[in-house]
Amino acid sequence: MPDETIQAAARPDAGVMNGVIPYLAMNGRAGEAAAFYARAFGARDLGRFPDQQNPGRFLHVQIEVNGGCLMMTDHGGCADAPAVEPQGFHLQLVVADGDAWWSRAVAAGCAVTVPFERQFWGDRWGVLRDPFGLAWAISEASA
Repeated sequence: MPDETIQAAARPDAGVMNGVIPYLAMNGRAGEAAAFYARAFGARDLGRFPDQQNPGRFLHVQIEVNGGCLMMTDHGGCADAPAVEPQGFHLQLVVADGDAWWSRAVAAGCAVTVPFERQFWGDRWGVLRDPFGLAWAISEASA
């Protein structure tokens, strides 16, 4: 796990800073989540800004997953609104080798919510829940 000092002197690669970027309030578990996502989804740590007033907590953690960016904080949501349990959404990963992604995530500790199998629209797709309560869908497009 990276040292809890400011680790991102430069901005991350602009290639991961496009589109909609989820910014998640992790209730004091952002560092733990980043480490888990490295094991489960091959995430790459792009930088962390520790909270100097609250050791072990982070103001900002940024990772890259499957070519896209995910940002997290240990504090409340936008404008210090309280964080609530995740509901009504999932994070979608579209990948070439769904079996490899699925197996790695399950081995890391994700729970199967919807089995990974061929769906009526033709793609192989399934849903996992991580230890932090977030749902992740793995989608492998049909050929």
